Formats: sequence, structure tokens, C-alpha cells
Amino acid sequence: MMRLASDAREAMVAHAREGAPEEVVGVLVGERDPDRVTRVERATNAAADPETRYELDPAELLAALDAVEAAGDEVVGFYHSHPRGPLAPSETDERLATWGGYVYAIVSLDGDPAVGAWRWTGERFDPVAVE
Repeated sequence: MMRLASDAREAMVAHAREGAPEEVVGVLVGERDPDRVTRVERATNAAADPETRYELDPAELLAALDAVEAAGDEVVGFYHSHPRGPLAPSETDERLATWGGYVYAIVSLDGDPAVGAWRWTGERFDPVAVE
């Protein structure tokens, strides 16, 4: 289970709406074990085709990780949006996932905004309940 603060959820949905029709990306910040997201850090989608995939710029990711650590928080995982797609990881999401044990959240704007979460095992995404 992942506890998602309402302010963090609202920030993710706002980011997704502002970035549409492109996918947006960011970092889930809070505490791990158990997973509790208290805030999010926006990042730039560096993908060559941002309307169909996302990519975190390595330098920006390192800066965000340093800022999270300096604030005494932990990286819980990452989020991105599916502006027109379903609330589920895509084949591309599975192929490009690299952070084993971390949460990958998706904001779907297909209908009413929804947030779902999955944990990358290193081989597959396992669903994580969002509270």
C-alpha cells in the first residue's frame, strides 16, 4: 500500500493537465517502508517523443535526488502521466523501468483524473493500493 497525501495527488494531477498532450514525469517524495508520499518534485520529460513516453534527464534526476536527501526525505518512486491512455503501465513503461523495489505511479487523464501505482520487481509491475 502507498499512502498518498491529497496535496501530492493534486500536484500530480495538475502537472499532468498542464503538460498534456505530452507525458509529464516527476519524483515521489516521502518515506519508504511503508510507502508514504508527502510531496512530489516535478521533472522535465527529456524523451525524444514526449507524447508517447517519458524519460528523466540523468543530471536533473541526480539534482532532485540530492535535494530530496538534503531535506531529510526519501525517494518513494516516480510518477508519469498517460494523457490519453489507460491507468496501467504500458509495454514501454515495463521495458524502460529500472528502479527495482520502487513505486511507479501513473496519472491517467482518460476520463476523470485517476492515480494508480505499481512496484517494479525488476521483472514486472505489481499493483500497489493507493490510499
